Amino acid sequence: MPVEITPVQNKKDLHRFVTFPWGLYAKDPNWIPPLIGDTKKLFAPRTNPFFEHGDIKPFLAWRDGVVVGRIAAIRNHAYEDFHQESIGFFGFFECENNPATATALLDETRRYLRREGLATLMGPVSPSTNEDCGVLVDGFDTPPMVMMTHNLPYYDSILTESGLKKAKDLLAFAITSRELPERVVRGAALARRRNPGVVVRPLDMKRFPDEVRAFKKVYNGAWEKNWGFVPMTDAELDHMAKQLKPIIDPGLVRIVEDKGEPVGVALALPDINFALKHANGRLFPFGFLKMYWHSRRIPRARAVALGILEPYRRTGIDVFLYHDLVEYGLKKGYRFGECSWVLEDNLPMIRAMENMGGWAYKTYRLYEAPVSV
Repeated sequence: MPVEITPVQNKKDLHRFVTFPWGLYAKDPNWIPPLIGDTKKLFAPRTNPFFEHGDIKPFLAWRDGVVVGRIAAIRNHAYEDFHQESIGFFGFFECENNPATATALLDETRRYLRREGLATLMGPVSPSTNEDCGVLVDGFDTPPMVMMTHNLPYYDSILTESGLKKAKDLLAFAITSRELPERVVRGAALARRRNPGVVVRPLDMKRFPDEVRAFKKVYNGAWEKNWGFVPMTDAELDHMAKQLKPIIDPGLVRIVEDKGEPVGVALALPDINFALKHANGRLFPFGFLKMYWHSRRIPRARAVALGILEPYRRTGIDVFLYHDLVEYGLKKGYRFGECSWVLEDNLPMIRAMENMGGWAYKTYRLYEAPVSV
């Protein structure tokens, strides 16, 4: 039977869209069920500040009255303005192992983006590169870290068979050493002596709004030349900070200051996925209790962002920023660290991760294709 693509039009459709992955991943022990309520809020303009500069149009794929796939066409005006590129996106992609279904979903996305006057399709991003993005193409044997994606192994093949080509690979680095490499310890000590006015300190939760503003200043400045980067608005950053605040370990967040001014940041998060998997998408009636129980002994952490403003690069500050972050993590009892994601051609960052004893253990892929085919 042919596949029918329909837009999500009401609450019942949205529930089908959000819960479709439960059947798809029923036999995958490494899939982490997202919270259903939080996922639904991503599609509501009143709860997701992305809609201040973008649009998300979700679609369902049906066969014989059964949902067999989903996708969202995404327009991000902030990306278009910042990069001066005519690029639209697809995201929230989940699909049965059938290239025809994937093609039908992508064709519907193309039609929407073509009507919007855009020339290129890229994704998956859900809904931007500041959030979940990429298709896992290597490293299926372990579960994803917090705010990272996971999918079935056939996704790469059905997307390429649908006419998409690789745009960029994103790497996740693992660090499992129980002690810092000696060269890092020596390098950090040397960098401190060379930068006597620079201080690296943990996050001060009592000054959380001020700390969020400091992070924004560095984030939008340090990453502005990165491929695919989109500046976060104040509303987006405040929204993300509010979501992350309950799980933040202040020692895993480091702010670099020169004479009191923020010039670098490191943001790592306890891997809440370790606890989230036990909630099965719902906090009530018992999901919250299960999450609380398992969150008391999270052994993993993910470094989400590491950045230094341009004038302070190549001064060695990055070395003692990494040193302090990892040193704290080891003392606190984290036994597995991930740094993600790193662009495949970001050689300085790749070398830094390797010097820390890390190795690329997962690869995620972004795809692109012309909107008109």
